[in-house]
Amino acid sequence: MPELPEVEVVRRGVHQWVRQRTFSSVDVRLARSVRRTTRPLAPALTGRSVTGVERRGKFLWLTLDESDVALVAHLGMSGQLLVRPSGAVHETHLRIRFAFADGGQDLRFVDQRTFGWMGVEPLSQDPLGRRIPVSVAHIAADPFDPAYDPDTVVRRIRTRQTEIKRALLDQTLVSGVGNIYADEALWRAGLHGRRRTDVLSAAAVRDLLGHVREVMTAALQEGGTSFDALYVNVNGQSGYFDRSLHAYGQEGEPCARCGTPIRRESFMNRSSFFCPTCQPAPRARSRASRPGRRRTGG
Repeated sequence: MPELPEVEVVRRGVHQWVRQRTFSSVDVRLARSVRRTTRPLAPALTGRSVTGVERRGKFLWLTLDESDVALVAHLGMSGQLLVRPSGAVHETHLRIRFAFADGGQDLRFVDQRTFGWMGVEPLSQDPLGRRIPVSVAHIAADPFDPAYDPDTVVRRIRTRQTEIKRALLDQTLVSGVGNIYADEALWRAGLHGRRRTDVLSAAAVRDLLGHVREVMTAALQEGGTSFDALYVNVNGQSGYFDRSLHAYGQEGEPCARCGTPIRRESFMNRSSFFCPTCQPAPRARSRASRPGRRRTGG
């Protein structure tokens, strides 16, 4: 699934090619790719011009002139926003095609696995007074957002009684982080993903969040991470941060710090990758020491 760096790469490309252009038509080729709770695309968009492209976490949206709505996109597992010549052959998994009044290149939503979606939604205001789509209102600020407050995030993470990797993936705590960059940040911080948030120090959580930002900044500079053709930028080009990964997908490869083979374990129907030496697993807590249990005599 595309994470923050990949979605930001797409946002920048869409902004470059679509800003200040006016929609002339919308061709919905798969109805399920339009979110049911949103407005019909064609009447809401036709004749409207794009004023910009914004992002929070893994969501992006196109703002429109003189409008209180925006065109929202979530790429899901395999969604792509591609810029294509208007006469180009349709892609096999083309779901929505947007044409523009200048007759120039289309914007096309292509999605093989159909977990992604687009929709026209009303805008609300966030605490800083910025206008954001209603479906994004519950999403926390990401590490590149002006609203991001690391002290607040540290405090909220430490009050959760959960594992630190689960907390990183919780988009209501900090957005934009997925499986790839969680594993990479944890490797950089020397923390195992099963470490408990309620026993980590504030300094350790703050250090980890710093590594989250660092690794996603590095990924942005290399166009994101592409393991297959399901993630590409608007021109169809792959990112190459996969060459710089130290943990994710590196099972059996030597750790870049200590040489111990990277290990994989099951995690939430996915996988976690870590160095067993640099990131030792936490000791299992006894039943008696778990919250809500007391020792009994006898």
